[in-house]
Amino acid sequence: MVKKKEIIIIILILICSLSSLTKAQNQVKDFRKSSEEVLKKIADRILSETTYQFIDEETGQIYNSTKGLEPKLSIKVKSKYNDWHYTNGVLNFGMYELGNILNDVKYKKYVDKNFAFVFDNGDLDYFKKLYDEQKKIDWMSVRKVNWHMFFRMVRLDDCGTIGASLIDVYKSKPQENYKNYIELVAEHLFYKEPRLADNTIARYWPHENTIWADDLFMSVAFLARMGKFSGETKYFDDAILQVKNYYKYLWNNEKQLYYHCYHTDTKENGAAHWGRANGWIFMAIADLLDVLPLNYSGRNEILEIFKKQAEGIARWQSDNGLWHQLLDKNDSYLETSASAMFVFGLAKGVNNNWLNQDFSYVADIGWEGVLSNIDQKGNVNNICVGTGIMPSLAFYYKRPLESNIPMGEGPVLRAGSEILKMNKYFELPAESKYDKILFEAKK
Repeated sequence: MVKKKEIIIIILILICSLSSLTKAQNQVKDFRKSSEEVLKKIADRILSETTYQFIDEETGQIYNSTKGLEPKLSIKVKSKYNDWHYTNGVLNFGMYELGNILNDVKYKKYVDKNFAFVFDNGDLDYFKKLYDEQKKIDWMSVRKVNWHMFFRMVRLDDCGTIGASLIDVYKSKPQENYKNYIELVAEHLFYKEPRLADNTIARYWPHENTIWADDLFMSVAFLARMGKFSGETKYFDDAILQVKNYYKYLWNNEKQLYYHCYHTDTKENGAAHWGRANGWIFMAIADLLDVLPLNYSGRNEILEIFKKQAEGIARWQSDNGLWHQLLDKNDSYLETSASAMFVFGLAKGVNNNWLNQDFSYVADIGWEGVLSNIDQKGNVNNICVGTGIMPSLAFYYKRPLESNIPMGEGPVLRAGSEILKMNKYFELPAESKYDKILFEAKK
């Protein structure tokens, strides 16, 4: 009689366990489905807002081409998604990766079409004439010209990420003009970009030879992809060097965060542990680890740096999953782009076994936080605008928030794509996983 009761109890336990497992699996499916729908809404909205047209900002007149138009500084591309800017390069990564995970070619073709709009329609000549005219006046005035970064190429913002995303397009659509531009970016990065005596990439402002955390992504995004594409080890070697040197100059071991900058003239770090600065670094290292061969010299050191930052990121996460504009200041606002960058790196780390599965929890609630900043129409809200460097924290506290900026939309798409991959591995709820480990240990 006792045995019969025990059997009944065991059966009931098994039924409850199976019911819990089925419920958990359905929750994962629902989560995946809802996340896919949100990502599609964002990407489809971007597609609908990319016009491939020009506008005269003085008259409001819209044109499909610049051919035959009088040279005017007021002529601009109508959509920000057709601009030539580092943020567009970041968005290109997001679109390409979303296309891959959803097996939907329209998002990858979108990136192809954007480059064709710049390179193949003859409009470059129109803006090149304007650029050359303004250059005769002074260097600052060239910024009035649309696509001026394409011609200027004096810093990584002009060419790093967008050149990196062009590599992805060139693989499937090899064109001589694409190849020429990619080679120009490589030449600029190695021979023209400012560097310190130890070869660390720096900028000439706000102090001469200031190291910006942002530039690790602007450089490594290109170096990592170029290393894989070309097979030349010099690109991987330089990327590894940059990661190690940026860690040396910017890492705060006590807080497990990066400073936004380091001034070589005063030998001091800046005031801020800015969220997106840390996000740029985390995303850069994840991209590099993704392409470095497993036995490549220096890879293990890069992986350890990545793991340290992951621990720091988890430490400073807020209770709703998002991260603050100033990571160590809970009175600063919660910000989307940095949060998405962290989710991307954490999820990618779990997916590639660089990080322990525990970090899937941090990535998941981080993604829930990011989703809270996306509305029903696919608008991505609460993105910090472009941010320079100042010695006062007040500067970072007061940076405005905007919606639908490519520097935030791109990381959101990248983060979502990695989350979709990560949740494929979830077969049991977290509690069940740990219960199973305890049960096995007791045996």
